Amino acid sequence: MGKLQSKFSIHATKYRADGSVGEVGPARATPQHCPVHSDAVTSVAALKPDLCVSGARDESVAVCSWRSGAVLQRFTGHQREVTKVTSAPDSNRVFSASRDKTAMMWELQGTSGPSQRFAAHDLVVTGLAVSPDASQLCTGSRDNTVCKWDTETGQCLRRVITFRNVVTHLCWVPGEPYVIQTSEDKTVRLWDMRQLEVAHTFPSKQHIQTCCDVSPDGRLCLSTSSGTAGEGCEATLWDLRQTRSHVCEYKGHFQTTTSGVFLPWGPTLTPSIATASCDSTVKVWDRDTAACLATLYLDGAGPLSSLAACDSSTLLCATSNSGIHVLRLRDGAEPALEEVAVF
Repeated sequence: MGKLQSKFSIHATKYRADGSVGEVGPARATPQHCPVHSDAVTSVAALKPDLCVSGARDESVAVCSWRSGAVLQRFTGHQREVTKVTSAPDSNRVFSASRDKTAMMWELQGTSGPSQRFAAHDLVVTGLAVSPDASQLCTGSRDNTVCKWDTETGQCLRRVITFRNVVTHLCWVPGEPYVIQTSEDKTVRLWDMRQLEVAHTFPSKQHIQTCCDVSPDGRLCLSTSSGTAGEGCEATLWDLRQTRSHVCEYKGHFQTTTSGVFLPWGPTLTPSIATASCDSTVKVWDRDTAACLATLYLDGAGPLSSLAACDSSTLLCATSNSGIHVLRLRDGAEPALEEVAVF
């Protein structure tokens, strides 16, 4: 599965931070491994040390080496498209959500079938977050519900319905009993998982909030917005501490921003975030100044669906048309994003 194919990569256009074209590729062939999935990849998440988990419209969940592109495990059991995948740090379990209205738990080094199935939603499951110790799962759906689960027993511990709360994404706050949730009602909510109740609702945005992420230290939250023709399409940084206020916005995408992640701190790189969009671009931003540091356009990739940060310089990008792209952030006087592999 990880065997290289003798064909050239799609063209990648590199932009400077000001938006001007710096280089049109490919200047060299990008290694393309056998595709992990047979249809659009909808979600990707990093596993340590060099692994990732992905889900796709082909209804499967795959664990791969992002360095070699080799498929190490493939899980099957969902009856419709996989919408989200996630895992807990240092855990041997991965989780997936699907249009079949269920979430599932899978064991690394286990069988190809699920070790637990979570079913309580009436519509597609669109949010998925697991506690740091992997003992609890939080799911959200287009049916306006958020559920809390015991991963050992598969029991639904609590189910909360919130009017017009069409869940788009969930993210657990590291080291805390809180989950961040984005919604089609244009808000970002902070859930207290102890009683599964909303602890705080941030001021509404102008557009649907599509995705969220939390900084490794648990102090900041990032949400992304839908939009078109440059209207909306921003990412927003929020303070999760006492003020719980809006910090800044990152504007530059021209279509819906589908994903945003914090980059782990590196020895030389300024604190940064990355965003992906339906406009087929990935952007890296200075977290504190909101300056765009680098942009990469993936020609032919179609709408980009999901980002995962592997380390301070490596990103994985799930795409609709061309699988998963491995991107490298080259630091220096003029940082640049480059495509280094596709699988």
